[in-house]
Amino acid sequence: MKTKVFVDGQEGTTGLQIHERLAARADIETLTIDPVLRKDPAARKSCLNAADVVFLCLPDVAAIESAALVDNPRTCVIDASTAHRTNPAWAFGVPELAPSYRNALRTSKRIANPGCHATALALAVRPLVQSGIIPADHVLSFFSLSGYSGGGKKLIAAYRQSPLPAQLESPRPYALNLMHKHLPEMQAHTGLTSAPIFIPVVANFYQGLAVTIPLPLRQFPSQPTAAEIHQLLAKTYAGEKFVRVLPLGDETILDSGGYFDVQACNGTNRCDLAVFANGDRTVIMARLDNLGKGASGSAIQCMNLHLGIDEGTGLTA
Repeated sequence: MKTKVFVDGQEGTTGLQIHERLAARADIETLTIDPVLRKDPAARKSCLNAADVVFLCLPDVAAIESAALVDNPRTCVIDASTAHRTNPAWAFGVPELAPSYRNALRTSKRIANPGCHATALALAVRPLVQSGIIPADHVLSFFSLSGYSGGGKKLIAAYRQSPLPAQLESPRPYALNLMHKHLPEMQAHTGLTSAPIFIPVVANFYQGLAVTIPLPLRQFPSQPTAAEIHQLLAKTYAGEKFVRVLPLGDETILDSGGYFDVQACNGTNRCDLAVFANGDRTVIMARLDNLGKGASGSAIQCMNLHLGIDEGTGLTA
């Protein structure tokens, strides 16, 4: 029997990506709604409750409204908005963070799909906080460089203008009020007790993301080495299908000019973690496809886990 899936908000970037990733799967039946009835509560409620799995690809307020329409205890809701990511009643969709996260995704009927920046940060930092290498009260500073697809339809349209406005040709830092919407989940799922200082930067490429996290190793109580940081990450994610810890000190992970390719994970559901160091000056870099492991790929991985099938079904590592 096929799993019935309904995407509420199927015209957005994440919704379209989910449809694309599910299209070739013989085990999935995608439910659709007449476009005329997309905003009709009764029609939407009927589709939501007819599905085995619902993906909410909506703004926060609309996602909360849709989730409230689901009264069928059989239906699993996977919300791609920010609305439920720190709600303890909702499982958080990064199974690699701990066995408890993966188990919750198997059993919960309410799953919050994570943000792309938060996924990259949590995978890079949580093991270090949990082990005590990074003190929980440390105020972490980092930045993230990403493609413009993460900004949704309006930003995509802005970058596809012809000719392109001059101000869009260069990378652009934003959220300079230091109140980016991913901060609450970053704090909640890394174990940090203070919100990080986070500067996101959008650039003129479609997809791909790299988070860069400087680590002041001499300031940490245990004064760890870069090798110890790398060893802990490698041990934590050993055997994980979608998290790859790149070799320490291996220049082949850079291109011929010595550059780190922000787009190397595009088209996959993989997150790469790399440690670079010179003495005690160390950075961790985490890269992923903001439309893959940072959005639709993660949502499908969560669905697979919940359905009890191989979590990599339909996904590329």
